[in-house]
Amino acid sequence: MTSPTPPTTRGALEKREARLAWSLLLPTITIVSLVIILPLLAIFWISFKPVGLADLRPVAPVVRESLRERGGDYRIEYRVRNSSQTKPVTGVSFVDVIPDGVILLEVPEACVLDGATLNCAFGDIEGGFNERLRVPVTLDGDADALEEAVEGSEPTVAGRGDSVMTNSEFTLENFARLFDGKEFWQVMWATIFYTVFGTIGALVVGLFAALLLNKSFRGKGLLRGLYLFPYVSPIIAVAFTWVTLLDPFSGSLNALLIQMGVTEGPINFFGQRPLALIMVTVFEIWRYFPLSFLFILARMQSIDTDMYEAADMDGASPFQKFWYLSMPMLLGILSVLFLLRFIWTFNKFDDIFLLTGGNAGTRTLTVNVYEQAFAISNIGAGAAVAVVIFAMLLLFSFFFFKYISQEEGL
Repeated sequence: MTSPTPPTTRGALEKREARLAWSLLLPTITIVSLVIILPLLAIFWISFKPVGLADLRPVAPVVRESLRERGGDYRIEYRVRNSSQTKPVTGVSFVDVIPDGVILLEVPEACVLDGATLNCAFGDIEGGFNERLRVPVTLDGDADALEEAVEGSEPTVAGRGDSVMTNSEFTLENFARLFDGKEFWQVMWATIFYTVFGTIGALVVGLFAALLLNKSFRGKGLLRGLYLFPYVSPIIAVAFTWVTLLDPFSGSLNALLIQMGVTEGPINFFGQRPLALIMVTVFEIWRYFPLSFLFILARMQSIDTDMYEAADMDGASPFQKFWYLSMPMLLGILSVLFLLRFIWTFNKFDDIFLLTGGNAGTRTLTVNVYEQAFAISNIGAGAAVAVVIFAMLLLFSFFFFKYISQEEGL
């Protein structure tokens, strides 16, 4: 009897189920894709633009109207300016309706009065343009009421400006400035040191903590809670505590080291090279080892104990049981933790910024994004650094999934 062969094509019911599944998933896929792709495209777009912090405002004419009084004489004052300091605005004009009870004594040269409508044309104005039009008037009525009427009616403004965010001007200057000089390589070295040692250190300390709590003893629950304290505490609180304890003038640690005769004078832990970079890395390890500890401990507790009992009968030492039995079982979770912690540490900003502000050789790429974009108001350069971060993490993920993950069956 010949065995039945499975069908090679999908049936009508299977096709309908597939279409239904995709139609249900389509809104979620679309929303997630937009949340991820749109900001990423915006960063790439800005990285090739010569845009500063001030260029985020639209290039447009701005007109402010007010009623002034000096020595019993009244005047309407129009302040006309260009919102951009560098970009011109073409075809600038405004139209304002003069309220009843306000009589113009003189019409400025650039304006025309048509009944109660004042039309003023300025043509093209350059970047940084700022001019005041003073129109003398007389008031026929209550001054306070007329002042409210004048300032309550906004002039209708016309004019067109070319925004650097939407025009066709592109440049490679942001990337050229980023890679020019040795400063970039110093930042890159600090980033790699902080990421690699912070990631490996968090995994190693988490592994030792999991080995300790994998045994049953009195006070195990209390110790587990203490292990979780660095991870669940607010970052501002723990960072301020570390800065206070390690302060060179009033810190408790420096006072203790001096009294014990370890050092002759105070040590500026967060203010001198290369100690500052080492200390922020130690802080990274201390704060984030509980995450590794939880995952590793959960994996350890799921390992069959029969293997360890057989190893005890064969006379295996504790190190042999750990190296030949536990480690092969933990390699999968350690690989996943290494990937996640590497990406998170590479993108870490708040820890370093709160501890050192990026000084004393602790400026990483993420801190450099902040300094470029906001400290020196160069949004384009900050976006260029963000693109470099994305490219490096993409390259790391490619090699990880191509080589390391295959060995662990991920």
